[in-house]
Amino acid sequence: MDARQEIEALRQELNEANYRYYILDDPTLSDADYDRKLRRLAELEAALGEPVPPDSPTQRVGAKPAKGFAPVTHTVPMLSLENGFGLDEVREFEGRIRRFLDISDSIAYLCEPKIDGLAVELVYRNGLLNSASTRGDGFVGEDVTNNVRTIRQVPLQLRGQPPDLVEARGEVYIAKSELKRLNEERLADGQTPYANPRNLAAGSLRQLDPSITASRPLRLFCYGVGQTSQPLADTQSGLLAAMSDLGLPVVQEARLCPNLEAAADYCSEMERRRHEFIYEIDGAVITVNELALQRRLGEKSRSPRWALAFKFAADQEATTVREIEVSVGRTGTLTPVALLEPVNVSGVTVSRASLHNQDEVQRKDIRPGDRVLVQRAGEVIPEVVKVLDPDRTGRAEPFQMPEFCPVCGSKVVQLEGEVAIRCPNLACPARVKESLVHFVSKAGLDIEGLGPKLIDQLVEKGLVKDPADLFGLTRDDLLGLERMADKSADNLIEALDKAKKPLLARLIFGLGIRHVGESLAQTLAEEFSSLKNLSLADEKRLLAIEAVGKGVAQSLLSFFSTPANQNLLHRLEESGVRPEAPQPKTEIDSPLFGKTMVLTGGLESMTRAEAKARIQAAGGKLASSVSRNTDFLVAGHEPGSKLTKARELGIEILDEENFLAKLRQDSNDTAA
Repeated sequence: MDARQEIEALRQELNEANYRYYILDDPTLSDADYDRKLRRLAELEAALGEPVPPDSPTQRVGAKPAKGFAPVTHTVPMLSLENGFGLDEVREFEGRIRRFLDISDSIAYLCEPKIDGLAVELVYRNGLLNSASTRGDGFVGEDVTNNVRTIRQVPLQLRGQPPDLVEARGEVYIAKSELKRLNEERLADGQTPYANPRNLAAGSLRQLDPSITASRPLRLFCYGVGQTSQPLADTQSGLLAAMSDLGLPVVQEARLCPNLEAAADYCSEMERRRHEFIYEIDGAVITVNELALQRRLGEKSRSPRWALAFKFAADQEATTVREIEVSVGRTGTLTPVALLEPVNVSGVTVSRASLHNQDEVQRKDIRPGDRVLVQRAGEVIPEVVKVLDPDRTGRAEPFQMPEFCPVCGSKVVQLEGEVAIRCPNLACPARVKESLVHFVSKAGLDIEGLGPKLIDQLVEKGLVKDPADLFGLTRDDLLGLERMADKSADNLIEALDKAKKPLLARLIFGLGIRHVGESLAQTLAEEFSSLKNLSLADEKRLLAIEAVGKGVAQSLLSFFSTPANQNLLHRLEESGVRPEAPQPKTEIDSPLFGKTMVLTGGLESMTRAEAKARIQAAGGKLASSVSRNTDFLVAGHEPGSKLTKARELGIEILDEENFLAKLRQDSNDTAA
């Protein structure tokens, strides 16, 4: 095709991609493909030398607002950033700045992680949150005021003496750990997991029902302003500090770089560390620090001249589906899995990707032999995003879930109203294996030397059918297994014997009760002190616990009323398993006794698990999030948004040195 035809085809494709991404939250192109096509279109339009129409994707930021939300016109356009790929393009960015300004002096930059979320504008009048809107097409966004009000990080009133008008701009996002937790819950319920943090954040914020938004753990970082009734600062770094002083959350990993070399080093460091952060980042933002220079540089039609988004290598790659197999989890859920031609995605070789359930496979129409797009977002399991060429001939027949369990042969069932197809056989070897892996995991009984491969052998040889059987294993049983020598057998017998006295919370978690994670297991252990007390609790007693909702209560009642589970608990007791109840918190002379503490970031001197244990030993209470009831925040290296929240609430912050000092004070007092 000629240049005009290619331009028109690219405009149509990218406009459609904008609509799917910004309005439907259902991207059809990978970020890398979108960026390549947009650059190609810009090159062709420049070469053609004709006026570019205002509706070209190169002249727009996103797409028009969706129906159902009132439109909001931004007083200052919310432009998107020009992308740079590789450090050479970062150097070209500064070259353009120098030529435009006709200067040779060093330029200072404020560099920040580019968080993959949804851009919003918060308008404060006389210090109060007046309205909130999405970026939309950069000129007109959507009114999401009621939804934004549900985000706990968003202050409803600014601190200090704010100007009469402040239009704060930021990124709404969701932490990777929260996405992982929500996806684990959805998978356990047989539902399709969310694709990535950005889609979940965008979909959550753009709910017509604010109560749905309120149920999602959304967060916010602010990075700039639109219009203000008086200047907040004269530098970008000063602007972040001023916004923080007003109580607006800002990213802690921002860094003032005195020159381009330092900015380039920052970009390289962020790319190396991209998976360390609690949030998903897809690049780093380089911004000219002096606001006076920003004003001189001005904007192009689509982006400012004074900022650049340094984009990381894509987290999506193309590969081929070799075949589709079905796995069986510990709850009996059958999950289709794509076996892929191995492909490197952001430094990790991916050869398997979950297809989640039959409905999802049919929706995407994935078949063996298809060329597909695979993505890996942070800690989220790899998944097939889409088929790249769904219309080619010679495709295999559509995939269908089996009528019988591929492991034990039992006829599968699908309960009314559920997406999940399950194997009902409690003795299914696949269910047994997965349950055992969960039981002996680090968060469970933590039985050293008992990994998935060894569990496979134990189940396949008929030596173990449930967790209670583990404690009846003999040395001779173990020596009959592959690669099991005398020393290894002795070590495992010793580890099993040691595991007979687990903490009660670990045993509760290890039982694999649906909806019961580590934190809730600890709460239940503290509330009931024994498995017997927990098993006898009725719904009213369970619902009296703040962390227990209707679904969790029903799950607990169902587990303890099932005869097979009652038999398992009886056999565990007969095997000598005696869980240790949490020690009563008798008052001790400790600066941490009775204090509610939250951890954020990493510690040099101990693991997070060790820090939690030390806090509990000192009589402290652990919480997962910062609130007005928090007494101390322990902030290690690379702290997350909890640090901003703690500062906002005036909570005492302990760095690692001060935290260790309080632990030493407790040790000295105890020794005395």
